[in-house]
Amino acid sequence: VARSRTFREKEGKVLLEGRRLICDALSAGAAVERLQELPLDKLQQAKLIKVRYEDMKTWSDLVTPQGVIAIFSKPDPSRLAFPKDARYPSVPLFLLCDNIREAGNLGTILRCAAAAGCDRVLLTKGCVDAWEPKVLRAAMGAHFRLPVFPNLDWDEISKHLPKDVVVHVADNSVSFIKAPVPGQRENGSSDEYSESDSDEESDDELSLPCLKSQVYYESWAQRNTALVIGGETHGLSLEARRLAEETEGKRLFVPMAPGVESLNSAMAASILLFEGRQQLLQLLDKRRRRTRSKIL
Repeated sequence: VARSRTFREKEGKVLLEGRRLICDALSAGAAVERLQELPLDKLQQAKLIKVRYEDMKTWSDLVTPQGVIAIFSKPDPSRLAFPKDARYPSVPLFLLCDNIREAGNLGTILRCAAAAGCDRVLLTKGCVDAWEPKVLRAAMGAHFRLPVFPNLDWDEISKHLPKDVVVHVADNSVSFIKAPVPGQRENGSSDEYSESDSDEESDDELSLPCLKSQVYYESWAQRNTALVIGGETHGLSLEARRLAEETEGKRLFVPMAPGVESLNSAMAASILLFEGRQQLLQLLDKRRRRTRSKIL
């Protein structure tokens, strides 16, 4: 379970290590099968097996095992939903992870998505396994509180999104000082199409999706909204940009001081998700006020 993604997907099992992570999963209602060394008040529906420390070291991917390991059934994402709480209402915000390959980043992104009240998270093929132990540790129980749909082809993405959704992409390759214009390339180079002796090269450039760019704190989340976060190595895929173009989405960027490297994917996701949530909550509040004024 700990070492094989194929086994986890085939058997629908996942291994959690550490008291805090296991207790988070239990409190979220996750189905537990086997536990080693957890307090008895948490073991009512679990099979307890005492093992040697040497065996624990073999199963764990940590240098120093935490002394407790549990095997859970993977939750059905279609049955998970944001908890109903009037103090922290849900918002129509969806997250797409495009080829996120670093386990720690993906775990942190899932944790941010759960904290921001995202409706669901969609992972494209090419992303690291969401149930890998390092991802689980970084997510801190988010897997059991948030619908996560992994290993999706791009032609499956639309099936998990509302029909009227607007898809935006996070992209810090644009400049805050000079706003991009239609025809600008993804690497921020020439604002105009240059002549080329190669017809094939010209066709490739002309086929690139053209998206308007704006800073993240301007208005962009005004209805069902999806945000695409790309991997740091390969960036946004062509499919992600095309989906944004088809839904009239935008390229969102976070202005930074000169000379600073771009934010990693987890940091960018955190900033944009909470900004998106804030904009959607303001929109919902305006609608409630209009409804009240009409009644009065």
